[in-house]
Amino acid sequence: MKLNFFIMINLILFSNMVFAQNYQSDTFETKNHGQLTITFIKHASLMINFDNYIIQIDPTSMFADYSTFPKADLILITHEHADHLDAKAIGALTKTNTMLVMNEYSYKILGTGKGRIMKNGDKLEVNSKISIEAVPAYNITKGHEDFHPRHRDNGYVLTIDGLRIYISGDTEDIPEMKNLKDIDIAFLPVNQPYSMTVAQAINAAKMISPKVLYPYHFGKTDVKQIQEGLKNSGIEVRLREMQ
Repeated sequence: MKLNFFIMINLILFSNMVFAQNYQSDTFETKNHGQLTITFIKHASLMINFDNYIIQIDPTSMFADYSTFPKADLILITHEHADHLDAKAIGALTKTNTMLVMNEYSYKILGTGKGRIMKNGDKLEVNSKISIEAVPAYNITKGHEDFHPRHRDNGYVLTIDGLRIYISGDTEDIPEMKNLKDIDIAFLPVNQPYSMTVAQAINAAKMISPKVLYPYHFGKTDVKQIQEGLKNSGIEVRLREMQ
């Protein structure tokens, strides 16, 4: 019995090591000197690990086998499109006390009666060190408005031990971005017609003024142009494999 338990534990550790080797990650120090690691999965799918508290953002099975990931303490869904909302991935990541947060349409589509709805402007204290604010995410270019209508989808601002992370979801450079303050890390999508052009992403970054910017959900867009466009802006643009 002890031998079987030992083998099982080692298999779990090995699977986590394999997982860790397959994806890029960056580590940041929080305001109170904790460590936070962001793992870049693909597209709009991210994992955040703070003090072994695991947050998954828009996990979808088309980009990863989530049965190889650690179970999540918190799952955030920005909106209901299939490249952001996937019941299989959510099921693979869910444990007894996993908190699932999403917009209203995702809640209805998931249809399990589980999870918590957040609307634009809602705030949630997860615990003493983590809070969430749901912020607007929508299209403004004429003819594109139906892709992501106003008031439907969420972006999220996560404050984790004082470190503020903006996950934009699918959006363009909307005026509400001017209201985002003290953002340390920002994720902006660059994938017209569904989200931003390079020029819009540069404009959005200047409105938000994060310390670090990650273009994500960018498909075949040449995001190196964002680095060029934000030279001498004081914003560090980091490029990761988030096509």
